[in-house]
Amino acid sequence: MNRIDLHTHTSFSDGSHSPTALITLATQQGIDVLAITDHDTTEGLPEALEATKDLSLELIPAIELSSQFQNREMHILGYFINLSDSQFQTRLKTLRSTRIDRIVSILERLHSLGIDISLEDVQKASETGTIGRPHIAQVLIARNFVKNIKEAFEKFLGSRGKAYVQRPVPEAQEIMEWITDAGGIPILAHPYWEGFNKEDSAKACQTLVDQGLQGLEVFYGTFSARHISFNLGLARRFDLLMTGGSDFHGTLKPDIALGKGRGSLHVPPKVVEKLRAAAGY
Repeated sequence: MNRIDLHTHTSFSDGSHSPTALITLATQQGIDVLAITDHDTTEGLPEALEATKDLSLELIPAIELSSQFQNREMHILGYFINLSDSQFQTRLKTLRSTRIDRIVSILERLHSLGIDISLEDVQKASETGTIGRPHIAQVLIARNFVKNIKEAFEKFLGSRGKAYVQRPVPEAQEIMEWITDAGGIPILAHPYWEGFNKEDSAKACQTLVDQGLQGLEVFYGTFSARHISFNLGLARRFDLLMTGGSDFHGTLKPDIALGKGRGSLHVPPKVVEKLRAAAGY
């Protein structure tokens, strides 16, 4: 039986494993098809592709991009993107700059709460990665302000946290255009439809489809059977591609296992077949 994980992160964004280490782990875990979907960057993919050169493991070049939709933050996955697309790389560089601006604003709010953390401290925590809130959380843990990632987000960094700052990002339609312009397939990541009832979820999905969405991440590392069933129904209703993955981050999300999520993740092989076909592979 093929094992598939189409949503993972490396140390080039907010994962704890280097691309090579992630490939090694995937091989050890018997993963047949893997996608690395680092936040707002493809910089880890060349190393990952090199690491798979003599392996039977199939690596799909991918990315996860932040966007805004109806005043909510929404993440869009892009599969089979062209890494050498210069326009795409320029756009990513601009998008990453908004991360720095947000981090600085969060650090200012933390300072007002009596917590002094510098941008350099956060950059050091991120090493080569795209900087993000989990790296602030790492510093907060190291300095004993919180015990773990969950507490860091609940107290300070999450949408209800004391230091939360909303990040200015492009609309979902624009982000999906970036992905398709780079030859990729735009897929809505972990669609929870938070704040939407059943009817509103369908309307929102229809709007996204009209704007260029081609699929839903139906099978996700933390989804219940009920949640999977709901998204499966939407995918069928709107004739959308389906994908699935664990959202593996390594030690930053220790309860999420590669290829398994919280234990029950199963991504059907047909998912990859249809995704390849849509991308022309």
